[in-house]
Amino acid sequence: MKKQILLLLALALSFTIYAQETKSNDVSDVIKKHGIENSKVMDIASWMTDVYGQRLTGSTGLAKAKEWAKNELTKMGLQNARLEEWDDFGRGWDMTHFEMHAEAPTYWPIIAYPKAWSSASKGSGQVIYLDVKSMSDLEKYKGKLKGKFVLIDSIRPVEEAFEPTAKRHDSESLLELANATLPIPSERRGGGGNSAAADLRKATWELLEAEKPLGVLDRSYKGDLGTVFVSGARTAEGSARDKDKYVVPQMTLAIEHYNRIFRMLDKGVPVTLNVDSQSQYTNPGGNEHNVIAEIPGTDLKDEVVMFGAHYDSWHAGTGATDNGSGSSVMMEAARILMETIKETGIKPRRTLRIALWTGEEQGLYGSRKYVGEHYANVEGFSVTTLKEAQKNVSAYYNMDNGTGKIRGVYLQGNEAVSPIFREWLQPFHEMDAATLSLSNTGGTDHLAFDMAGIPGFQFIQEPISYSTKTHHSNMDNYDHLVADDLKQAATIIAYFIWQTSQRDEKLPRKEIDKKYD
Repeated sequence: MKKQILLLLALALSFTIYAQETKSNDVSDVIKKHGIENSKVMDIASWMTDVYGQRLTGSTGLAKAKEWAKNELTKMGLQNARLEEWDDFGRGWDMTHFEMHAEAPTYWPIIAYPKAWSSASKGSGQVIYLDVKSMSDLEKYKGKLKGKFVLIDSIRPVEEAFEPTAKRHDSESLLELANATLPIPSERRGGGGNSAAADLRKATWELLEAEKPLGVLDRSYKGDLGTVFVSGARTAEGSARDKDKYVVPQMTLAIEHYNRIFRMLDKGVPVTLNVDSQSQYTNPGGNEHNVIAEIPGTDLKDEVVMFGAHYDSWHAGTGATDNGSGSSVMMEAARILMETIKETGIKPRRTLRIALWTGEEQGLYGSRKYVGEHYANVEGFSVTTLKEAQKNVSAYYNMDNGTGKIRGVYLQGNEAVSPIFREWLQPFHEMDAATLSLSNTGGTDHLAFDMAGIPGFQFIQEPISYSTKTHHSNMDNYDHLVADDLKQAATIIAYFIWQTSQRDEKLPRKEIDKKYD
């Protein structure tokens, strides 16, 4: 009798293990079905970019986009969708009208964009090149810049491209990532102090602010064929976002138009330009919001799996690859998970929380403020002490490297998660996702979680034409999104979120030399 009971127990245990494995396989198939066959990611992306781009932090465009995202997440079935406030960003800025053309020696329209937070400017004026190499050079321009257009960059030669600007990873580049060793920890360094170059830059901008030209014109260090890379305006001191701060009108020109003006001046030919740049400052309170929503957990509901992307963008394009792609993928991952729960009847054990961050472009403000509010005491880019809630976050997953599909994961030096992630990538080898790299990758919101000792990960993506054409440019539009790549990314990320939610244990953590307060 005893042997029979043991046999029955063994059979029951085997059936339970088989059922769990089958259930896990079923879930992955359901996730693939909703992520690939029934994808909505491009529809989400079109609304986010065509209708609600641009999304400069603090702008009315972003305000409308946040409301749309909150409402869409609610329609998907997520709970507690909200705009969570964070402070001290400063004023916002809206571009309401812009046009620029040359009047002499001949008429031609100019491809240009105002820099964010530039003051409005309207009128005609001659162009002058500010050729400054030392403090003494500034004297000859005093009293001569008001009502003028000031070139501050030298000419940049343009070479025709004989290689494609878009590319994908190959076996060699993936092997290099896979063979990366543990990253060496480094301290975040401050500025360069009172160097001679810094002093000259400050004095130059003080002169420009005092003279009040019609516009300060520059050209990006890269870009051609009408692609213009544009970001924020400069000031001598402080930030262009500071309340009541005067900001010199500043415009970035297409390199071909900038060079043409420069060459004519070099020949001694006077050039007259005309600008009509209209804008307004917004968000007088200076505070901003992240978009947050949740799928409640069950037996481990007090623990959290977070996933997100930055929602803000620059203003010359519609923020499609930077970072409408990541934000659309994360919203799509949330939708896939909701559809999977409905179809399978299986609920997540841990609470799943999506976050669409703002202020990333100006220094990871939204994610750092969130981590500082909930998980750690933060000073700048450093953590002083940890909060108890930090222990309850299993992982944070981020996407912010353009439209390219996922080829694997940057482990951010967390060796212990390698065998776990390798297993989770198994169902996606046919989708070309198999590479794990110990490397750090920087410049985006997973760093806010990593600095607080929370496992934070960015995915390895195909580069496509992110750095060469779309990142911060006027060409960052829906047309440069790759549908199949975004479907693949949303599917894999949804699976990673699900697997993290269902584990008995939270993901392993790197050691962090910080105390809990």
